[in-house]
Amino acid sequence: MGQPPANPAATNRDGGGGVADVGSAVPRPIKTRRIRFRYSDDRLARHYVTGGPYTGGDLVMSHIVAVLSAVFPEGEDFFVRSVRNSAGDVTDPELAQQVKGFIGQEVTHGREHRDLNDQLQKMGYPTHRIDRYTKATLERLERLTPRLYPLAVTAALEHYTATLAETLLSDERARELLGDNEVRSILLWHALEESEHKAVAFDVYRAAGGSERMRKTAMVITSITFIGNVTVNTILSMLADRATYNPVRLLKSLWMLRRSPFITRQVRRSLVEYLRTGFHPSDHDNTALLDEWTPKLFGDHGTLVDRLT
Repeated sequence: MGQPPANPAATNRDGGGGVADVGSAVPRPIKTRRIRFRYSDDRLARHYVTGGPYTGGDLVMSHIVAVLSAVFPEGEDFFVRSVRNSAGDVTDPELAQQVKGFIGQEVTHGREHRDLNDQLQKMGYPTHRIDRYTKATLERLERLTPRLYPLAVTAALEHYTATLAETLLSDERARELLGDNEVRSILLWHALEESEHKAVAFDVYRAAGGSERMRKTAMVITSITFIGNVTVNTILSMLADRATYNPVRLLKSLWMLRRSPFITRQVRRSLVEYLRTGFHPSDHDNTALLDEWTPKLFGDHGTLVDRLT
């Protein structure tokens, strides 16, 4: 396959060989922010997702977010290894610079989620067990699959994280679920940076000669295993939580989940779009979203400026 265009954000592949202009978006630097979040037992409620039917918090979504956070550290390390292993195939200097920013951001994500996971473990969530399971699973995948397959999996999972990230940044209902706590802060920061670097792994995969067939196959298999693992681990986590055995609370929380902004038809369509021939992450231009949230979080009066170190 040929080298990707120097500015993939400026084109939209329609799957039939045509190219449609999506605006004047230009690649922006991918910045590694030095940041630290702070947790304490008395500042984070047991069920910290606050959009549930009780003031005690949303039972199911609190466990889902904890499971996702537990997956991130080893997942981010896997992403870094996958991209780094093919970085030598990148000849475009702009993309090579983006790879450096991608690695810096992902390393920081893993570190900060490890700190959050330590806090969640103290609160009764099985984040350390899920972390060990994730590490073993990803190491086995790397050992048993062709060289570019882990990078194809990385590109697929980056599409998941970017889709959920942009949902969080663009949908006020999604942000309301997180209330006003440190989990909200870390997820907003993580969402911003996932949106900033959402095309990097994909572009490295293309630069390394990755095929459309492998890309699509990896997405299908990854979707089944990722959703399956999150579901099973959420159930196991909830079974160890006494609140799960309150049938009224459980049923109302499940009812709320069905209306979650993270599983709307629009989100599902965005995920499935990855399977279109000629798809590129920048087909969905997120320039306006980044222009809105970068100063909100890290401008002179940004809400997370005090977390920067």
